[in-house]
Amino acid sequence: MYLEYKKSNLKFKHPFTISKGTKTHQPSLLVELELFGLKGYGEAPAISYYNVSVEEMISVIDQKKKMIEKFSFTEPERYWHYLHHLLPQHPFLVCALDLAAWDLYGKMKRKQLYQLWNLDISKNPLTDLTIGIDTIENMVAKIKETPWPVYKIKLGTDKDIEIMEALRKHTDSVFRIDANAAWKADEALEKIKIFAGLGVEFIEQPLAKDDWEGMKFLFENSPLPLIADESCVSEHDVIKCNGYFHGINIKLTKCSGITPALRMIPQARQLGMKVMVGSMNESSIGTAAIAQLLPLVDYVDMDGPLLLEEDVAKSVTFDYGKIIYGEGYGLGITVDAF
Repeated sequence: MYLEYKKSNLKFKHPFTISKGTKTHQPSLLVELELFGLKGYGEAPAISYYNVSVEEMISVIDQKKKMIEKFSFTEPERYWHYLHHLLPQHPFLVCALDLAAWDLYGKMKRKQLYQLWNLDISKNPLTDLTIGIDTIENMVAKIKETPWPVYKIKLGTDKDIEIMEALRKHTDSVFRIDANAAWKADEALEKIKIFAGLGVEFIEQPLAKDDWEGMKFLFENSPLPLIADESCVSEHDVIKCNGYFHGINIKLTKCSGITPALRMIPQARQLGMKVMVGSMNESSIGTAAIAQLLPLVDYVDMDGPLLLEEDVAKSVTFDYGKIIYGEGYGLGITVDAF
């Protein structure tokens, strides 16, 4: 097996702002695994508030490349376990390699992954479209620019209620709110009670990731469901969120790939929790990986390609929230010159 990699730095259509900051480009690591002439592709976005950079991931690859390539590949699960022990402090990098391994495996089996898993894609959830924090005028303009059935609204400002009341005047679409851990418990409950009357479906990560006391209070009093994001990074966090959140948002990059996500989903189901799979502004490579899991989840946020001005591959396309799968095996992607 041979590993190649390169850095991507795709520009957003609009500056992307959440409660943690603003960025104009999304840096990512792209990887290619080749075996017997077949090539699999994976991606790991670099996220500053998780202290992960593309440069760091490349440095680790350069140190461990021979060991990464050395594995006698037969199936992705075995490879993930090998990588997990080889690179225990680098889940983002493990994710990129895991996605590439699954893409490669699907090509070996001549099926897309959802077909390999015998999943029915006819009732897939619709993806939301994210509206980043901005002036109210600009947030309204973004909604008008792209009519969509479900919007994910980023909040965490002193004008959150004003923003939501203004947006509701311009669309009847479903709203989801992501505070990215910006609120305190009392503040959150006050806002959520108002948002419940504004067509909001659920609230994602209202409080700091380790504010379990505050989350217990919200869980017992919130009129809207609460979905964990920053509080649910790896598969070991799923059970921690039980009794504090109504559901979890699985990010492939954070949890280290498709392989652990396939374990997290049934774990959450057994606890009676809803399941969402979310985006970290991946290109069409990472987005195609999310698409393979859609029949298994309740909600999805996979709008990365819609937010980016550029792309590095062709895969899924979007029809007013509906996901149309790309052609080909594995992840169903066609990658531009690597």
